[in-house]
Amino acid sequence: MKGVLPTDRRGVRELGAEDLVGWDEVTHGVVLNSFDGIVEDVAQVAPEERPYSDFNSYTATVASWRVIKPVYNRDICIDCQNCWVWCPDTSIISRDKQMLGIDYDHCKGCGVCVEVCPTNPKSLLMFAEAQEPEDALAKWPEKKKKEKK
Repeated sequence: MKGVLPTDRRGVRELGAEDLVGWDEVTHGVVLNSFDGIVEDVAQVAPEERPYSDFNSYTATVASWRVIKPVYNRDICIDCQNCWVWCPDTSIISRDKQMLGIDYDHCKGCGVCVEVCPTNPKSLLMFAEAQEPEDALAKWPEKKKKEKK
């Protein structure tokens, strides 16, 4: 999946590692800008070429929060886009209506993608965080046959 997360800044900050302040300690009227400097027509610029600020979800990672992760099996996927639509963290990487993989920098391991996957067996399954994707794919379940009545 080379080139899917193309910038050096993608996921460089660990959210939660900085000194946090309570809601009553935040400076009134503070603005957290998404981009550095003045940006025009940012919707027309590819995400990997945008000048994201250091305090932006694009440059921050939450990967250490996860204890289980979804693993994706391309051989089973039908590109229905359910996982992409329902992922609360936009961690499903899809281009031109084709599933390409999972953005593990932003995936929290909630399992919503697995729940909405309609294939049999599912093309996304949850595995332990330390499990290597190749090992997970080797343990993938076989298609279940429907029982005749």
